[in-house]
Amino acid sequence: MQERNVDVVIIGAGSAGLSAYRAAKKHTPSVLLIEGDDYGTTCARTGCMPSKLLIAAANAVHDARHVEPFGARIDSRITIDRHAVMQRVRDERDAFVATILDSIDGFPAGDKLRGRARFEDAYTLTVADQTRVRFSRAIIATGSSPHIPEPLRAAGERILTSDTLFDLEALPESVAVFGPGIIGLELGQALARLDVRVRMFGRSGGVGGLQNEQLRSAAVRLFNEEFYLDPEAETHDVQGGDDGVSVTFTERDSGERLTERFDYLLAATGRRPNLAELGLDKVGIETNDKGTPIYDRHTLQCYDVQGKASHIFIVGDADHAEPLLHEATDEGRIGGDNAGRFPDLRAGYRRVPLTIVFSEPQIASVGRTRTEIEKTHVFGQDYAIGELNFADQGRAKVMRQNRGWLHLYGEYGTGLFLGAELVAPQAEHLGHLLAWACQQRMTVREMLDMPFYHPTLEEGVRTALRDLSAKLLLEPAMVDQCTECGPGA
Repeated sequence: MQERNVDVVIIGAGSAGLSAYRAAKKHTPSVLLIEGDDYGTTCARTGCMPSKLLIAAANAVHDARHVEPFGARIDSRITIDRHAVMQRVRDERDAFVATILDSIDGFPAGDKLRGRARFEDAYTLTVADQTRVRFSRAIIATGSSPHIPEPLRAAGERILTSDTLFDLEALPESVAVFGPGIIGLELGQALARLDVRVRMFGRSGGVGGLQNEQLRSAAVRLFNEEFYLDPEAETHDVQGGDDGVSVTFTERDSGERLTERFDYLLAATGRRPNLAELGLDKVGIETNDKGTPIYDRHTLQCYDVQGKASHIFIVGDADHAEPLLHEATDEGRIGGDNAGRFPDLRAGYRRVPLTIVFSEPQIASVGRTRTEIEKTHVFGQDYAIGELNFADQGRAKVMRQNRGWLHLYGEYGTGLFLGAELVAPQAEHLGHLLAWACQQRMTVREMLDMPFYHPTLEEGVRTALRDLSAKLLLEPAMVDQCTECGPGA
């Protein structure tokens, strides 16, 4: 068996691992990056980019089918080439992956090692049973994999996940989607817009990560205009076969028990950290009841079983915190810096929380959610909610995208902007503006002093801010449309 000795070993070459590698190399040249699967991040291969390619195709078809209200007409029927749609998704996905591979090719050959890693003890691991690596510090960046609950496994080979969907040569005719979270909602709506028959089943009532009950109800209503969505479904049986999968469920409106067949079952039921094969029991670090290491969020340093700080760090999806690329790269940078300069640790800079669902309307959450705020604040005494219904928002009506709601949260006394949740047109852009304001710890008054161009969707943010300002008793309530704002603002 070959022997290697390094200062820092990084297990996993995904977004977090690559970020950790670059950060650690600033402090020591002795860094080894180990990857057990193909190079190329989850984002590029199976996550952010291929899903957005599918969504782009779906939205192009949807927009083409809804031009008549603008005075235009497409005389011939729109035909979807089910093979061509998936071919473009794969081609463009492969181009994104190639950019990652080019970057990794630039790393020194001695800094890379391929094969499955497993700890032998707290300072030693083996790779593919061929190389023994002794290290001073380790970073776990093994990412995550789709979790398929036991009741769904009966679908057998007819199960799809976000890791396998994009390898289909053609769009299927029908798909049962389990899990209306971020991934399920994005992919389910995209498939429905591409003429795939979709039924979407949830269990706990959640939709797109929304925690505001009013917004969640609005979202369920809006998405049901396009495809069947039951966030609290009663499913009784799932069976797979050579020709598809059958799902027995209680129909949401009629209460009738139905059995329907689908080409595939898409399990969008969450992801689990890839930790089971690492041999964490040999390392002596403390784990929770799910087997995930206990760690310091600010340094990404794990704790040993005595509760003392360890020389092992965990970053990205492996820590089961926020499965988002920007969070993974931030954590990689923090963990890599601290492992590289160990034992001189620094608390890493963490950005304000921001999540976006690329559905239509889009969903965004910024800063603290209402559920989080209510752990420390009482509604009507400590915080208030500014609201906007996009039904009458001028620019949204112009574009025929006037569906959804915006809720802004502000604190009494300080006027501090605490966060937002929105189901809104182009929420990805509105969400960024609100996240920047939240990270700068701006007050509602300071946000209202910013420029708002007319006519834009951002004017809807101003309307909600004015509503919030009045509820926080910072200014009189807005009685009618402000004449200086322009019509429909």
